[in-house]
Parts: sequence; C-alpha cells; structure tokens
Amino acid sequence: MEKLSSGSRSPSRGDRTRRWVVLGAAVVAVVVSTVGSGAFGGTPVDEAAGGALSATATLVAPAGPAFSIWGVIYAGLVAYAVWQLVAARPDDARQRAAGWWLVASLLLNAAWITVVQAGSVGVSVVVIAALAAVLGVALARLQRTEPRGWPEALLVDGVTGLYLGWVLVATVANVSAWLAQAGVGGLGLGEATWAVVVLVVAAAIGVGVCRGTGRLAPALSLGWGLAWVAVGRSSGPDSSAVVAVVAAVLSVAVVAAVLSVAVVVAGVAARARRARTTTARRPARVS
Repeated sequence: MEKLSSGSRSPSRGDRTRRWVVLGAAVVAVVVSTVGSGAFGGTPVDEAAGGALSATATLVAPAGPAFSIWGVIYAGLVAYAVWQLVAARPDDARQRAAGWWLVASLLLNAAWITVVQAGSVGVSVVVIAALAAVLGVALARLQRTEPRGWPEALLVDGVTGLYLGWVLVATVANVSAWLAQAGVGGLGLGEATWAVVVLVVAAAIGVGVCRGTGRLAPALSLGWGLAWVAVGRSSGPDSSAVVAVVAAVLSVAVVAAVLSVAVVVAGVAARARRARTTTARRPARVS
C-alpha cells in the first residue's frame, strides 16, 4: 500500500459538501430501510413483489435470521457518516477517494428497496448489481492507502467490506428470484445445480475481492450469508441436501481461505519489520 497523503492544504467546498451529503444519504438509507422492514405501514421486503425475495423463494435464499446483519451494516454506516463528519479531515485523501462512491451505495440501497416495494424484481436486479459494483470500486479505492488508525479501519474499511460481502449474497438471491419469477429458474440446469453454480461463483468472487483488497470483512459477511443458505436448505419444504452441504462447505472455505492469506501477509509484514529493525541496529562498517 502507498503512504497515505494528508490531502490538500485546506478543504474545498466539495469536501465540505461531501461530508454532509454522506450523512444525509445514510439517513435516507436508514429511513427507507425502516419503512421497507414493515414499520410505519410499509410492506416488508420479503412480502413485496409477491414474496419473490422471501427466505423460501429459491434454493439460494438465506434463512430469515441472516437478514439481521442489515442491523449491523446500517449501524456501521451511520457511525461512519458521523465519524467522517466530526472526526475525519474534510480533505482526507481516503474520504475523497471513496466518499462519493459510498454516497452512491447508500442511495442505491434505498432505490433497491423502493423498486422491490413497487414489485419490479427485474429492475431490482439491475439496481443491486450496480450497488455491488459501486461497493467494489469504493473498497478498491480505499485499498490504495492505509487507514490512519483502528476507528477508520473499522468504520470505513470494515463497514464497506461487510456491506459488500452481504450484497454479493443478496445479488445471487435476487438474480435467482428474478429467474424463478420469469419461469426460467435454473436456466435449464435444474434448480439445485443452478444453486450450486451461483453459490460457487459468489464464493469465488468474494475470495477474489478479499485477496485483491487485503480486507477480511467481505469474507465474514459472505460466509455468514452462505451459512444461512445452508441452514435454510437443511429442512422444510424447500430443503436440498446438496445445496445445504455445498453452502456450508463454501461458508467455511471462504473464511478459511481469507484468514490463511491474512496470516501469510501478517507474517511477511512482521519479517519485513524485523529485517528493517536489524538493519537499523547493525553498526556501520569502517573502511
């Protein structure tokens, strides 16, 4: 990673605007999500669009408790929005690099809920795919420089990574729901085979993202989602032993693969630090 730039000498008007827009977008996302959960008379997302996105709609839909991770993600996003307003420098290079992309992710999140509430599953696929892409760009831009401390690492990199990993799971479920609603679920492969294929692809993308960005958070939320897919397929009318086993194995494999890379990277960094320390302490040779 390159060394973090301290930013320009003084914040620009765009920097100040961005901070308030981030906070406003976070508020919009939370309010729309609250309505989308069924509060204030809204229709819960799992009941909207004829239940196309319910926990039993397809073989890749996670069991109901999996969606509790949204509470963690939204809390993290609000904490990030407040932190970048009151604690981060307006001209901070990392906030400039990712801030507007995170605004876009928050607005796309709200748009996805709104579209689903309107019953358009097909359009929701486009929106959630755009959301996943935007989060991927945001995390990649954050990866270019190191966070200044653990609060930034947790609230910016950690929350963004957790958000992305879960959206990967949601994208798989959303696409499968759309295909099922269109009457072409499985694309001729058979529902169980299709489920296995898309889960493997999602896991591979997740591992690639984690290895490419050096972040563990996407693997944690992706592993969480895959684990709840396994739980959802282990019993009930929509059970599938094959999908349950594959999802469970992938859940463990994703987290294990990323952890192993993290251990190797940490070891390399530790050896590099020791080497620098040894070199610094070595007395200069007298010619």
